[in-house]
Amino acid sequence: MSRAFVFPGQGSQSVGMGRELAASFAAARLVFEEVDEALKQRLSRLIFEGPESELTLTENAQPALMAVSLAVLRVLETEGGIDLAKTAAFVAGHSLGEYSALAAARSFALADAARLLKLRGQAMQRAVPVGEGAMVALIGLELEAATAIAREAAAGEVLSAANDNAPGQIVLSGHKAAVERAAALAAAQGKRAIPLPVSAPFHCPLMAPAAEAMRAALAEVTLAAPVVPVIANVTAARETAPDALRRLLVEQVTSLVRWRESILYMKAAGVDAIVEIGAGRVLSGLVKRIDRDIAATAVQTPAEIEAVLKSL
Repeated sequence: MSRAFVFPGQGSQSVGMGRELAASFAAARLVFEEVDEALKQRLSRLIFEGPESELTLTENAQPALMAVSLAVLRVLETEGGIDLAKTAAFVAGHSLGEYSALAAARSFALADAARLLKLRGQAMQRAVPVGEGAMVALIGLELEAATAIAREAAAGEVLSAANDNAPGQIVLSGHKAAVERAAALAAAQGKRAIPLPVSAPFHCPLMAPAAEAMRAALAEVTLAAPVVPVIANVTAARETAPDALRRLLVEQVTSLVRWRESILYMKAAGVDAIVEIGAGRVLSGLVKRIDRDIAATAVQTPAEIEAVLKSL
């Protein structure tokens, strides 16, 4: 069996995630402590206790989700003796999860990943004034059809595909009025359009100021070759060269997250099992929609860790 480890993105967060893990394993506690120290913030308290309104803020949710993912991985490594380089053929992450994947594969130091994600969240929030941007999930449309709706609805404003998550699930991002026009066009075709509860229009050209902020920040950080090939959001293909990974992380801020293609790339390379490391079950749910022949497992709690260790 060939496996890939994948790491969730924003929207998977919930108050209390990782709390049981930290209470049970010293390796998990050390991850949360290191992230707290790197950010000079008691992020772990916010993760474990809330309030939800603060945890949901982009600048907190992004490093928080990475911290939970890395805490799970460290427990798998310390308690289960897992060697990522020998256990996984690939790693990948959805949006911010790509930073988690790179930290898991030892490209980033944990502290650097935490600081980069804090900055990323702040830069994304600053890029577009609150209320000017929006995102909508179009259900029942493939990428080509959703892109056609985006072109028609833009009417001179910014609107583009932000996430190709799974067959029949495309997210559009851009100016709020354009997003609303796209939702109306989709509804006229008998398709569902679900507004997303986000504070900024991620993965579209409106995020250009955030991309520039990340370009500057990434230039100052050491990025090593990953011990496992990373499937990049922008290319939906394996990447291992540090310079390429750095460039793609910048491009990722304004570009389509090609998640469906990323899963299919890994399947074509022989992967038949995917393990979602961290909060929630969003990615394992998407895998089942993309290809039911791929086994998908989500791992966050001590019980789930015990179960997955028996299968590895």
